[in-house]
Amino acid sequence: MHRSVVLSREDITKLSVDAIVNAANRTLLGGGGVDGAIHRAAGPALLEECKTLNGCPTGGAKITKGYLLPAKFVIHTVGPVWRGGKNNEATLLANCYKNSLLLAQTHNCKTLAFPNISTGIYRYPKQDAAEIAVQVVSDFLTSNKLPEKVYFVCFDEVNFNIYSDILHR
Repeated sequence: MHRSVVLSREDITKLSVDAIVNAANRTLLGGGGVDGAIHRAAGPALLEECKTLNGCPTGGAKITKGYLLPAKFVIHTVGPVWRGGKNNEATLLANCYKNSLLLAQTHNCKTLAFPNISTGIYRYPKQDAAEIAVQVVSDFLTSNKLPEKVYFVCFDEVNFNIYSDILHR
């Protein structure tokens, strides 16, 4: 299989991939947005496993089973809250993608799907976040065998159009 990046407007909780990434909060105990949707779709066993992980630092990533999801795994990563860009937000966001990719690789995931990390309630500027995401994923795919295919799953049309523009440069 040729390594590639796919842009999608699908429901991330319905994707049949090896792993989906959850834009989680530091507790890993569920929340709003994509985090809440993933927890609801995976069922209560996901929360029970997350309770054993002792949270996750911003920029970090932890992996759980997918439970009732079509994905085998959920990689939980904690994006930074936007505070004007002078609080290491870009590095922390890049680390979300790097650490998620490394966990996917460690668990032999051929396919991985990312949501738009930090661009919802955490208010990270969508254009800047997309530039970081595409750059980190592109660099990783260039120098690693796994994952083979990475999906950017956009919840809204604004993010979809931003990613489309970046990927078609």
